[in-house]
Amino acid sequence: QVQLVESGGGSVQAGGSLRLSCAVFGYTYSSGCMGWFRQAPGKEREGVGTIYQDYGSTYYADSVKGRFTISQDNAKNTVYLQMNSLKPEDTAMYYCALVCVYCSVNYCAAPSAMPRNWGQGTQVTVSS
Repeated sequence: QVQLVESGGGSVQAGGSLRLSCAVFGYTYSSGCMGWFRQAPGKEREGVGTIYQDYGSTYYADSVKGRFTISQDNAKNTVYLQMNSLKPEDTAMYYCALVCVYCSVNYCAAPSAMPRNWGQGTQVTVSS
């Protein structure tokens, strides 16, 4: 079945950068929407951003706009999250997810439901 594997997490100081990767197995990413989410201790999982495969259109939460960039390599069936100017409040477990397949770009921009397929997560810790 579909499997998503995140990698690239680690510990950095404030202002640093990390690039997370999400490899998708069991599904050829096409006409779908991938998303990045994060969850800090004691808080609910929140959306970081999404990318629509057909066009590469991206959408971000206000808290990360201008600092984070989502990209994709369709040939490798991989989605990336480039995180720059990291802040301590970015500390969380980061997850990638298949938001939807054969869906519209409008849905990808503002999903109405939480994804059903998740990766295992990768920890990002930002120290001050």
